[in-house]
Amino acid sequence: MKRSKSLVTALATTLVLAVVAGAAFWRFGRALPVSVVDAVQGRVALRVVGPGTLQARVPVTLAARITATVRQVNVDVGDVVRRGQTLALLDDRDLAARRAVVGGQQVALARNAVAAEASIAKAQADLELARSKQQRDAELLRTGFVSQAVLDTSNATLQAAAASLANARAAHAAREADVQALSQEARYADAVLSFTRIVAPMDGVVVARQAEVGATVVPGSALLRVVDPATLWMAMRVDESVIGRVHVGQAASMRMRSGETVTGKVARIARQSDAATRELEVHVAFDTLPERFAIDQEAEVAIAAGEVAGIVVPLAALTRDRQGRQGVLVVAGSRTEFRPVQTGASDGERVLVAKGLASGERVVAEAGGVKAGVRVSTSTSASASVRTSVSTSATVSPAAPAR
Repeated sequence: MKRSKSLVTALATTLVLAVVAGAAFWRFGRALPVSVVDAVQGRVALRVVGPGTLQARVPVTLAARITATVRQVNVDVGDVVRRGQTLALLDDRDLAARRAVVGGQQVALARNAVAAEASIAKAQADLELARSKQQRDAELLRTGFVSQAVLDTSNATLQAAAASLANARAAHAAREADVQALSQEARYADAVLSFTRIVAPMDGVVVARQAEVGATVVPGSALLRVVDPATLWMAMRVDESVIGRVHVGQAASMRMRSGETVTGKVARIARQSDAATRELEVHVAFDTLPERFAIDQEAEVAIAAGEVAGIVVPLAALTRDRQGRQGVLVVAGSRTEFRPVQTGASDGERVLVAKGLASGERVVAEAGGVKAGVRVSTSTSASASVRTSVSTSATVSPAAPAR
């Protein structure tokens, strides 16, 4: 029995030693095959990336200027319209009747003005007759054929004729003033009547229809919204920390949520920052419009914001140690060594190492699952190699600027 127990103990001890020896060999003796890449100098093309919304530089909202009922709407969303085209009609019966009343008043005043002109002509003739009689009586008085009383009567008649002429002229001027005032009133009535006809102020596309036939609208009620497709651009919000990299004229690409990708250029950079988000608005104009677009449509905008030179390694080469420090696994001899590094911009495949790594050092191309201090057998990774002649693209997010 004792011998049996000793045998079991010896076997267990041997098994434990074998497992420990195997683990030690697996951990320290066996060479783990890994792919390595040389850290070399390269250039990284920076991209400022962020969400954007499609907007129009010249959006026009056509609104009612009078209280009326919508009688007719001739266009719908998506229709192309031309300048001067009638888009909608409002009920104009009361305004047309009012305009007809003004027109009748104009006719009456015009006739009164003609009558006033005739009164002036009659008063002018009476004045000429009174003047002629006064001159004749004055001559007869000097020769003694008439008395002074006759001349006095002629003088009074002449003065009365002159006063009548002045009165006729004043009456005519009053009628002319009435005609002018009524003409202005008619012009106002025509203008108000024209408000019942909603016309396109420019060539464009209808993007919103906000009133239907039978609806009653009041001044300020929106009826239609029209935009000029040539003025469409993408409004992108960029963090203050990276706005210095953005300049007017830089190329940009815009990936719509529909999957379509279009190109453009930075057209304008806002000078007003949002006090809450610390972001500025950057407007990117399209080189060619998307096949289908909608106002406030969202897209991911990427602006080419220049290049940065430095040491470039694959993004997969980054790892963290037990303290949470970011770094890479440098292959020194046949073992890996953790090297803390400070990184810059990244394009999702490669990353710029700003500090902690020298050019020419070999690092594990894919550090996932590889520990520091293990023995490795290396092979050059063709897919992860970084050449100095290759320019990679780095993303700088407005919400989280590159370190």
